Amino acid sequence: MEYTLPIENKELQTLLPHRYPFLLIDRVLEFESFKRLKAIKNISYNEPQFQGHFPDFPVMPGVLVIEALAQAAGTLSILSLGGRDERELYFFVGIDKARFKRQVVPGDQLVLEVELLADKRGIGKFKAVATVDGEIAAEAEIMCAKRQVK
Repeated sequence: MEYTLPIENKELQTLLPHRYPFLLIDRVLEFESFKRLKAIKNISYNEPQFQGHFPDFPVMPGVLVIEALAQAAGTLSILSLGGRDERELYFFVGIDKARFKRQVVPGDQLVLEVELLADKRGIGKFKAVATVDGEIAAEAEIMCAKRQVK
């Protein structure tokens, strides 16, 4: 299937199985098959994690920033392969060299950039960087595996 950039949230839901509140990509801006992808996540005060993290100083949990990057990596794989079978899922299976350098708060636009480093037997390794206003918020090497589910 062919997709036209930008890929909006509703179209992303045909690619990824995630749904609100766990779909952490709002739009895909750039895509090069089997190479790289750039997406965004707009951070809103109304998101459920801010009820408890932290009510008086809302900060997006680092684990959710990494999950957004993993979803971007999965999207790169799915788009590169022309889509995904409904019984096929991409699981987040590894993380290396994770670093958090800037807080992500409501009102920020999180820019998610992933680059495919290697792909062997259905397991992709990606360089992943999340930025806000050109500053690195988080970076890591992420691994995702394609698997069939029942």
